[in-house]
Amino acid sequence: MRCPYCGSENSRVVDSRPAEDNNAIRRRRQCDDCSKRFTTYEKIETEPLSVIKKDKTRQLYNRNKIRHGIVQSCHKLPISMDQIEKAVDEIETKIFNLGKREVETSLIGEIVMDKLKELDEVAYVRFAAIYREFKDVNTFMNELKKLLK
Repeated sequence: MRCPYCGSENSRVVDSRPAEDNNAIRRRRQCDDCSKRFTTYEKIETEPLSVIKKDKTRQLYNRNKIRHGIVQSCHKLPISMDQIEKAVDEIETKIFNLGKREVETSLIGEIVMDKLKELDEVAYVRFAAIYREFKDVNTFMNELKKLLK
């Protein structure tokens, strides 16, 4: 592992423990040359996942798109970035646990909405309004009625 301070390739592991989500290992390293410490994360390498969009085109899965959608839905709500990151981690785990190499955006959207419903109802409605492309107030009200039941 190359030291981010001096560029040396000589470092040793000082401490190792599971990361918060138990999907990675956090390692504290110390450079043998400059003696500075730094942190690395070791994660399982997964097969590339393709996402099938509505128009049937395919693109590589991008975690940041899920995060961005959730951040927009949670704008000005009392939800921390830690809560958002945890939600994205759980959504991503669920997607990868499907065991598929290709996943449709509609399925990803439903998984995101399920998680947002647990996290915050206002964020859920905001996301649903864009994801389900509400065309009028009646469609919006129907979704709110489902939520209230």
